[in-house]
Amino acid sequence: MKSNNSSVTALRDKLAGAWGRQAVIGVPLGFLLLFFLLPFLVVLKISVSEMDNVVFKDIVTWADGLLQLRLKFSNYLFIAEDDLYFKTYLSSLKFAAITTVICLALAYPFAYFMARSPADKRPALLMLVMLPFWTSFLLRVYAWKMLLADNGVFNNLALWLGVVSEPLKMMNTPFSLVLGMVYTYVPFMILPLYANLVKMDLSLLEAAQDLGATPWQAFWRITVPLSQSGIIAGSMLVFIPCVGEFVIPELLGGPQTLMIGRVLWDEFFSNNDWPMAASVAVVMVLLIIVPLALFNKYQAESTKGGRA
Repeated sequence: MKSNNSSVTALRDKLAGAWGRQAVIGVPLGFLLLFFLLPFLVVLKISVSEMDNVVFKDIVTWADGLLQLRLKFSNYLFIAEDDLYFKTYLSSLKFAAITTVICLALAYPFAYFMARSPADKRPALLMLVMLPFWTSFLLRVYAWKMLLADNGVFNNLALWLGVVSEPLKMMNTPFSLVLGMVYTYVPFMILPLYANLVKMDLSLLEAAQDLGATPWQAFWRITVPLSQSGIIAGSMLVFIPCVGEFVIPELLGGPQTLMIGRVLWDEFFSNNDWPMAASVAVVMVLLIIVPLALFNKYQAESTKGGRA
């Protein structure tokens, strides 16, 4: 009797463990399917649909026993042929990459300083990093307009100090755009770097010093490689939203800083051409997702090869 009870208990525990593993995997997967894949499929459907005034025609029709599938790819052909869209995509990727590199250069020293600070000081430093989130994102971007304007704080201060003889053109330039995006997204780079660096085993650095490595050599050969996952996570958190950024280019950028977010806005709300706007959005998502998937595959193969 006891053996039967123990077998039932073991089976129940095994089933509970299997259900728990499936729930851990299934909940995030369900979240992605519901909030990413399903909306993306809706946008994809719109991009290949014909629009009759404010109504989208069905892409699948059934009439007189005939099933028809009507897909409109002319929007994608137009994107491929029009230089404006190519230049806009390229501009978006360029500004996103520049912002990511600058954020990494600024965030890494700060995250390293936070990770090496005394444990009782780290909560205060983390609060300083997250303090800008207590204020509206839109208000913070508008504040930069006041600072960078021709008659703004920076120009007035420079004129008063005699540094310049006339106001500098800072607004509606690539400088103001990159500055606004770096200011906005640098916390997203700091936090994953800090979370990675704070868990690093410092005995590895001591061992490197015992073997004759200089602090700089230990940093490049131990600290940086071990923080690779934090660098990748922070870079993705900065690069991906920067590509589709609309508010900052609209408020701080100018004609020379046209990005894909502004093109999407114009197609959706100015031209009221939703299929064209959806096509632009699909291409933008593919430009981000496909390289990211290939990179993740390469990382997985490298990790598997290293373990082998």
